[in-house]
Amino acid sequence: MPMNLAEMLCYADIEQLTRIADTYRCECSSHSKNDLIQSILIAVQRRDVLESRVEDMSVGDIRFLNSLLFDQRASYSLEELTARARTAEPADPGQREREEAPPPPVKNRKKSKTSASIEAPPDPDSAARSAIARFKRFGWLFNGFSHQTRFLYHVPEDVRSRLKDALARQFRGKLELRGEPSVYRDERGLAVADMSQVLRFIRDNDTPLTTDSVLYKRQLQQLLDNLSVSEEIPGKSGWRFGYGRRFRDYPDRFSLLYDYGCFKGWLQEQLDRLELSEEGFAYASGEKAIDPADLYQFWLRLYKSPIPNLNILVQWISLLSAEWTTVDSVERILLPFVKEYYYDSASDVLRKRVIGNMMHLGLLRIGETESREAVIRMTPQGRQLITGVEVGSEDHLSWIGGSFDFG
Repeated sequence: MPMNLAEMLCYADIEQLTRIADTYRCECSSHSKNDLIQSILIAVQRRDVLESRVEDMSVGDIRFLNSLLFDQRASYSLEELTARARTAEPADPGQREREEAPPPPVKNRKKSKTSASIEAPPDPDSAARSAIARFKRFGWLFNGFSHQTRFLYHVPEDVRSRLKDALARQFRGKLELRGEPSVYRDERGLAVADMSQVLRFIRDNDTPLTTDSVLYKRQLQQLLDNLSVSEEIPGKSGWRFGYGRRFRDYPDRFSLLYDYGCFKGWLQEQLDRLELSEEGFAYASGEKAIDPADLYQFWLRLYKSPIPNLNILVQWISLLSAEWTTVDSVERILLPFVKEYYYDSASDVLRKRVIGNMMHLGLLRIGETESREAVIRMTPQGRQLITGVEVGSEDHLSWIGGSFDFG
C-alpha cells in the first residue's frame, strides 16, 4: 500500500534518519527520533530545497528519477533498481576510444597494479549502487518495514508528486511557447477510422500474399489510397526494423495499424492470402467499435523494446505541451533522456517515433508558425488517454515465430 514520507520516516531507524538529516543540514538532536522526523519533514517540504536538489542532479540521476516518477508500482527489488540506475547512467565517453585504440606493444603490456586500476573502466553496478544510496540519503527511497518487504524499496507518494512538480517547473522554464498556428494537423479519430477501413478493404477485396506473407504492391497501394493519411510504400534501400512485426515491409503508420489488427486476431495471414477472422468481420461491419485507448496501449507496448522509456517521454510531452510549444524546445529538454536506435538518431526517435506517432494516434496536434517553426499541443482526448492508460516498465510486446508475445 502506498505511503507518504511521514509514515516511512516513522518506520526508519535512527541511523537512516541521521543520514537524511545530515544531507539536508537539519539542526536537531541526533538522539531524538521525533526531532529528526520533524526536521526532515520541514526540510523536504520546502519547495526551494527540493528544487535546488533537482537542479544540482546529474543527467544520470535525473534519468533514474524519471524511471520512478511515472511508475505507480508500490515497491521495487534491489535488482530492479540497480538495473534502472545502470541503464540511466550516460555511456562512458572514453569507452569508444579504448575499444578503437591499437593494442600496446608486447614489451609494455606488463603494468603495475596501480596503473591497471587507474585505467580500468568504472564498474556500472558500483555507479548504480551509488545512485540508490544517494536517493536513500535524500529520503526518496526507503526499505520496507515488514518481514515480507524489508528487501524491497519504496518511494513515498507525496515525495514522488513533489519531485515531479519540481522537475516539471524546471523543464517548463526552458519551453518556448507560441500562439495558435494558422495551420496544424489534427488526426483525432483517424487511426481508429482507418483501422476499420483496413478491415473493410480486406473483407471486400481479394488480397493475396507473397511467399513472405506480405501484400503485393498493387493491393497495398490500393489499400493505402483508401486511408485518411497518405503514405508511400517504403523502398528497398535503407534498413527498416525494430518498430513492429511488419515495419520493414509497410509504411510507418500503416504497419502500426496492421500489426494491431494481427495482434487482436482480426487479420489472419493464411498461406497465400490475407483474411478476416469472425471477430474481424464484426469490427469491419461496425457491430463492434475499436477502442482508441487499446490502440494507444498497443503502441506503447510495441515500441517499448526500441524505446524503453517511451511511457516517460509520452508523459513529459503531455505535461510540457499543454499550450502550443516549439518542437525544438521540447527536444532540447527531453533529448538527454532519449537514446539512438540503430539507424535512428536520438532526434529521429523523439520526433518521428514518439511525437509523430502521438499525432497519428490523435494525442497531439502538430502545426507550423508563420516563421516556419514546428509546434505541438496536446489534445483534450490525448491528455485523457495518457492519464487513464498505464503500462508497466516491463510490459512490452515481442514477436516470436510470426506471432506476438507479451514480455
